[in-house]
Amino acid sequence: MRYAAHRLAQAVPVFFATTFVIYAMVFVLPGDPILALAGDKPVPDQVLDVMREHYHLDEPLLVQYGRYMLGLLHGDLGETFTGQPVSELLQDRWGVTAQLAATAWIFELAVGIALGVVAGLRRGGIADTAVLAGTTFVIAAPVFVVGYTAQIVFGLNLGLFPTAGTDEGWPGSYLLPGMVLGSFGLAYVARLTRTALVENLRSDYVRTATAKGMRRRRVVGVHALRNSLIPVVTFLGVDFGNLMAGAVVTEGIFNLPGIGQQVFQSIQLQEGPVVVGVTTVLVMIFIAANLAVDLLYGVLDPRIRRARA
Repeated sequence: MRYAAHRLAQAVPVFFATTFVIYAMVFVLPGDPILALAGDKPVPDQVLDVMREHYHLDEPLLVQYGRYMLGLLHGDLGETFTGQPVSELLQDRWGVTAQLAATAWIFELAVGIALGVVAGLRRGGIADTAVLAGTTFVIAAPVFVVGYTAQIVFGLNLGLFPTAGTDEGWPGSYLLPGMVLGSFGLAYVARLTRTALVENLRSDYVRTATAKGMRRRRVVGVHALRNSLIPVVTFLGVDFGNLMAGAVVTEGIFNLPGIGQQVFQSIQLQEGPVVVGVTTVLVMIFIAANLAVDLLYGVLDPRIRRARA
């Protein structure tokens, strides 16, 4: 409990510092969102002043940020410049992005670790070479190339998956875009697992367990693989936030109405409250994922828990 409380206390200043930087970056951008809302139509100065006062755009940045954080404590993400609450605007879209990110995360977790274990146990063999070559290709290929290729081959030509939209729900509509989104993380997970496993198989404790007559499966599965998962857990914890935030291109290719699509539209319309609201939630997801990773460290290796408590 002391270890968990210590990590949670460290997350609080990180949250405030990060959200302030994001808020400042969004609201100090050039351009007037009120004028952008009016478009090409002329608007009297009195109306512009009233709108700026209503949305507190005439106040100092620190005061605006304080108002935003006060509302956030009550679950209010603010409202758009058209008067719609940000939480209502994003309510349906969060589910789409969350399902897409979860599908990609499970894909890279299961397949990535499996490929890494196979490559690590057969170091220098055909399987190891194939995994290294395949992951190198995936890392080098741009996401839009992988996405459009998968859409054409597996969607249009083979008809195995829907090509766009969410009509079939989960998992049908999310499998192909989830695999595209998770393919890059899968490559890193496989490489991390392979490298860590090869290193741990050379350790003294593995040789000792083998010399005592312990079965190979138990030596690898219980001892070597458990220690090898520490860097993998670190990557997977952080990558879930990356998947949530980095789904803009994938959602565009497969026409998924998620938050990535909404953020892209909001940036074009200079809807700062929407961008800040989305990024604030993503910051909370990042912090929660990192906290879960830190706690899982203590489960995988008790020495870490005792050292940090």
